[in-house]
Amino acid sequence: MYHKKFKLSNNGKVADFNSTFVINTKTSEGSTGGEGLAFILAKYSEIPDKSHGQWLGIVNASTNGLEQNSIVAIEFDTKKSFPEDIDGNHVGLNINSVYSNTSVSLNSSNIRIASGNDTTGMIMYNGTTYLMDVYVVKGNTIARNLPEPIISMYIDLRDFLPNDVYIGFSASTGLSTELNCVKSWFFVGSDLDDKGSSTLWVKVTVSVSVSLSVVLILSLAGVFLYRRRKLKRNDPPDDDGNTISGIETGIGPKKIKLKDIKEGTGNFNIKNKLGSGGFGIVYLGILDGIEVAVKRIDNTPAGKQNLIAEVTTIGSLHHKNLVRLIGWCHENNELILVYEYMPNRSLDYYIHIDSENQNENKTKLLSWEIRHNIVCGVAQALDYLHNECSRRVLHRDIKASNIMLDSDFNACLGDFGLARMFSLSETSHHSTKEIAGTPGYMAPEIFHTGRATSETDVYAFGVLALVVACGKKAVFETKASEYRNSIVDWVWELYNLDTVLEAIDAKLEGKFEKVQAEFMLVLGLACCHPNPSMRPSMRNALQVLMGESLPPLVPCDKPVFIWPATPPSFSCEDSPSGGILTPFSTLDARF
Repeated sequence: MYHKKFKLSNNGKVADFNSTFVINTKTSEGSTGGEGLAFILAKYSEIPDKSHGQWLGIVNASTNGLEQNSIVAIEFDTKKSFPEDIDGNHVGLNINSVYSNTSVSLNSSNIRIASGNDTTGMIMYNGTTYLMDVYVVKGNTIARNLPEPIISMYIDLRDFLPNDVYIGFSASTGLSTELNCVKSWFFVGSDLDDKGSSTLWVKVTVSVSVSLSVVLILSLAGVFLYRRRKLKRNDPPDDDGNTISGIETGIGPKKIKLKDIKEGTGNFNIKNKLGSGGFGIVYLGILDGIEVAVKRIDNTPAGKQNLIAEVTTIGSLHHKNLVRLIGWCHENNELILVYEYMPNRSLDYYIHIDSENQNENKTKLLSWEIRHNIVCGVAQALDYLHNECSRRVLHRDIKASNIMLDSDFNACLGDFGLARMFSLSETSHHSTKEIAGTPGYMAPEIFHTGRATSETDVYAFGVLALVVACGKKAVFETKASEYRNSIVDWVWELYNLDTVLEAIDAKLEGKFEKVQAEFMLVLGLACCHPNPSMRPSMRNALQVLMGESLPPLVPCDKPVFIWPATPPSFSCEDSPSGGILTPFSTLDARF
């Protein structure tokens, strides 16, 4: 272990670091093999009692898996010692245990750890995005063009480690003979001391022929530090402490050169304009022979925050119902995002059709089947963001114009400029200095708390479901007067009169599944309940849309909004947004 502790976190900030090392592990002839070697970050520098053999000097049989261990390890395993091991030649990320949270076999990479040949490992951690990338290269040299990481995982190390940690290596020969040698080790990280950010350097080399490796490692680290320092000088953080320089060290959407973007868009030719939004203009472009959507963001503090939010959220996510972010550019004061191209534009282009010109827009009219499929797709995307990511994501701006449609009219949720992500162990809300969202889609409690929660996303989804089913805007003017009506209030009035199906878009001319339509409308009202604790979770909403569950019971009269909201008189299994709602016995409900 290195003798000096490394300050991993301080005052809400998390350090970046790069740990690069050359190891050489060899099993003696006739031996059954040892246990391998691991790079570790740990609260304690002492070796735990009875941690020899298969426990790799990390834990023992009685402490394996306990939070009190406070240790994170990247293991280079050379023996299948437990049923949980995928094989005897893999790399894994371990948290407080010798069992890996995620692991990847090296057999397909033509790398065998215990062959007696040099193997280079590199671990890069981004303290802003919490992205940990693990690279493994055969031999003792690292090319400047790194291969894809074998492990790429978002992990907030503060959830498992204290502010100050020891760094180093642990290895075990097992019951047989295995030589585990660290031939060179280089570590560089931003040491967050109370006086400001400094840098911790560690360089260890063994007197063998590894000079080329050391030179390349130092070169890579120099670039790492130079870029971080240069960009930070002219890159103040946004409200959440994120900076554009902070996203450059991550491995995700690639950074694209401005000259390539200009060439692909005809220097942002107006003929290639696809549309415009609150933060800039979107152009059709060609990159590497593929059509893309290029979003040119206004160079303002809000625009910068938009770019950071997109790259640090959607850039790390992968789901069929999310727009894929291909790359980004911050060059010559340009802020640019590059997405996959959606040939059928956004949902609002089809939903808000002028009924007086309906005959001219027959090709734009979406069938009920397509509409239902779109709402299901958005629900799947939000369920993924709320429940299946390593860090929960709040979108904060769900609306028809942010739902893009692919060539088959499948929904892809986009525009993550207002999105925020946080650890599942943190509080389940994001406090904002300014109210964020779109009128008509914003939950009423936002104006009182300034907080975005999974429940506020559910509310916006409920409005979207009503918008898609009814073919009206979230706030619309009635024909009788200039009175602006909320779609939620309008549908709730029809529900109270037991005529809720009259809300379905008249342009469909009655061509829709009545039970399916009623379920969607009632679900939309349940999601828009004024009391956030009474709203279903996105998991429950998805089950209703897929026909796996009945809609929540909804009171005939829309409840009055009261804040602070009264807690529900039932228990919710699916925290934090609640399970399938059971109403108060005094409420009359119908389907």
